[in-house]
Amino acid sequence: MTSAFLAFRDSPERRGALASPAGSPERYLLFGLDELRERGVDVAHNLEGGGPARWARLLGGAAKWVLERAGGYGGDFATVLSSLRRANRADVVLSTVDTVGIPLMLLERAGLLRPPLVYVAIGLPERLARLRTRRMERLYASSLASCAAVLAYSEHEAEALAAWLRERGRTTRVEFVVFGVDLERFRPGDAPSVDDVVSVGADPQRDFALLLRVAARLPETTFRIVTTPEHARALGQPSPNVAVETSLPFDEMRARLAGGRVVALPVRENSYSGATTVLLQAMALGKPVVVTRTQAIASGYGLVDRESCRLVQPGDEEGFARALAEVLGDEAVARRLGQGGRATVERHLSWSRYVDRIERLLRDAA
Repeated sequence: MTSAFLAFRDSPERRGALASPAGSPERYLLFGLDELRERGVDVAHNLEGGGPARWARLLGGAAKWVLERAGGYGGDFATVLSSLRRANRADVVLSTVDTVGIPLMLLERAGLLRPPLVYVAIGLPERLARLRTRRMERLYASSLASCAAVLAYSEHEAEALAAWLRERGRTTRVEFVVFGVDLERFRPGDAPSVDDVVSVGADPQRDFALLLRVAARLPETTFRIVTTPEHARALGQPSPNVAVETSLPFDEMRARLAGGRVVALPVRENSYSGATTVLLQAMALGKPVVVTRTQAIASGYGLVDRESCRLVQPGDEEGFARALAEVLGDEAVARRLGQGGRATVERHLSWSRYVDRIERLLRDAA
């Protein structure tokens, strides 16, 4: 039996998902942990106990300080160090986010992490661009090259990472893995619409400022934003037609998506985020979606403007407002987009297909 160790970012949401019973909707946040177990993979993870021990916090803090002083980019060394012994008992390690992936790849290069590492990159090109010295670039290039595989949820990000490595004389297996959505937990229903426009998201690339400007142009349209407290504070005082909610449980977040006539997902240009998770969830619910066409979703996801969703260029406030008004004002257009979005995720973007790819990468590496 293959044994895999999953390294998560330590967050209240992730710990809450791990504490919930199998089959709970929150378990969707665990990168296929339950499904891998069902397929015969012996899975452990780094959040099985409490927080990092004091020695790990001290040593991890020192390692991060030294690395960043030398021009590097740090991460959560404390969490990684405290679980290193358990990780070394596995056949393969999966890092689910750069926060723990960067420390793991550096420890692997140093010979302290022994199993092969499968590294999930989520915005890694932006982090590599922050390296301040050639010495750090060489260190990170050799550390990435030591990974058994590097995967990205954006075709553009995968290509950018492979090119970055080639420019520094390194190569490794870099793969684009299409993200997926649970087609049973997210399926069309007959719940009545509560809001005209709903936008859900927590990642730092969401362009809620643009959405607020669009809302001010459409005063008769109701908007609901579901996000983090940090994002909410940055919004200031929105116009009266905008409601803002923060830190909703998973089921309530899904209910907000289901209760919107249209889902709006404006995103700033970047290599990794096209609001992909919420985009696929909304499409699976059969909701018409207006989303920014970032490089992250421009290819690889089978999205077709006016068929599966409405795609708008980054920063195009006028275009975003026009697309929203068009979908809200024409039921036939909204219905066509909702049906097209659902058909797209059913064909190409299911959660089981995503877990298939993760399982294959883990077994190949092991």
